[in-house]
Amino acid sequence: MDHMDAIEEAWRRERPDVEVGPLVLLGRLFRLTALADAQLARALGERDLQRGWFNLLAALRRSGPPYELRPGELMRATMLSSAGMTKRLDRLVEAGLLQRRPDPGDRRGTLVRLTAAGRRAIDDALPVHVANEEVLLAPLSERERKTLDRLLRKLLRPLE
Repeated sequence: MDHMDAIEEAWRRERPDVEVGPLVLLGRLFRLTALADAQLARALGERDLQRGWFNLLAALRRSGPPYELRPGELMRATMLSSAGMTKRLDRLVEAGLLQRRPDPGDRRGTLVRLTAAGRRAIDDALPVHVANEEVLLAPLSERERKTLDRLLRKLLRPLE
């Protein structure tokens, strides 16, 4: 039994009139996300990166040369709010991993660019991060992974 089995059993005992299958299924998904995120964050912390930093640096790195995006583009790539983005950018600039500069195409705009140190940090962290994700997925066969991917895509499509 896992944690959600115990919750399901308790609800079935206390409220047999309510089908709690959706609660249990999504509870497992949320619990998996929280536990996996904590495990991945520990490994990134060993490289002096916070999980949120990794996501932002990765968005810039995969944008290709010159590894530069507008804050709005970064918000879409990382699903951060404007306030969250500003705070994170400030910390990454202070850490020397990013730089901001005026957008020559928009006097009111800003561009955010990876510094050489930021590129080294994400290039160093990416293989380790992916290897840790592989460990998390190890209990699944390749076929199970493809099925899970297809099903998650199916659930995400109407929400996005």
